[in-house]
Amino acid sequence: MMSSKGNRSSRPTFILLGFSEYPGLQVPLFLVFLSIYITTIVGNLGMIVIIKVSPKLHTIMYFFLSHLSFVDCCFSTVVTPKLLENLVVEDRTISFSGCIMQFSFASIFAVTETFMVVAMAYDRFVAVCNPLLYTTIMSQKLCVLLVAGSYTWGVVCSLTLTYFLLALSYCESNIINNFICDHSVIVSVSCSDPYISQVLCFIIAVFNEVSSLIIITMSYVFIFITVMRMPSASGHRRTFSTCASHLTNITIFHGTILFLYCAPSAKTSWLSVKVASVFYTVVIPMLNPLIYSFRNKDVKDTFRKFVVIKSLCHSI
Repeated sequence: MMSSKGNRSSRPTFILLGFSEYPGLQVPLFLVFLSIYITTIVGNLGMIVIIKVSPKLHTIMYFFLSHLSFVDCCFSTVVTPKLLENLVVEDRTISFSGCIMQFSFASIFAVTETFMVVAMAYDRFVAVCNPLLYTTIMSQKLCVLLVAGSYTWGVVCSLTLTYFLLALSYCESNIINNFICDHSVIVSVSCSDPYISQVLCFIIAVFNEVSSLIIITMSYVFIFITVMRMPSASGHRRTFSTCASHLTNITIFHGTILFLYCAPSAKTSWLSVKVASVFYTVVIPMLNPLIYSFRNKDVKDTFRKFVVIKSLCHSI
């Protein structure tokens, strides 16, 4: 009897509550998130195109940035369409396989972005602290390894966590009080003991966050020391301006992660978790191209030239 029940419960149906407790906000939220998603896709794909068509941007920093834009596009596409669907339809169910797949792909791109940002911090460290050896240290082989390593580690983390989620048993119908199939909400509706899965997720999350923050912090400590030793004030401004976009990205990205995973659960309401999750999965992928384009003269100049050329082509 228990075996039969286990087989039936292996493929449950989840219900994503999302923001259903605010029925009057469904349409406004749909319009807001749709606008953000369109901006995210256009902004990140536009960044990739601008970097590809401009020889001036064929540098190591923009190589990393193009991959960051690709990851942001994928990350947003894994989460946002289902969020938009649940805001306009009555049936907010998601299949077991759909929920697991969303979690798996979201994990891949979240971890990949974490270490892509680390690679960018190391690039800035070498550029500022070892400018004469920059081209030697940041070789094409090393850059490809850093990018490939970020994707590979993302896949490894995702497959590991997904395997242990699949090892759990679930009831036939479970309500998930979120708009995304996150690890914490999936294990919360499990019918079996999720202790091993939770501990493993905690270890992976702590390792990723601590290791990435240590490398980033050390990189910028050395950058700050090097900049302070520069004799000219213009050198200070130029270097800090170059690093400002990346620091802004780091602050927003890791600040949101730390809130989600380090805030005491007893003091954190479900609404706060949902808002932070929206910021982490929907808003940040939109902000990255805006941060790097608005503060970067090369990107803005290339964009203007691209728009002018396209306008001339249409007018002929």
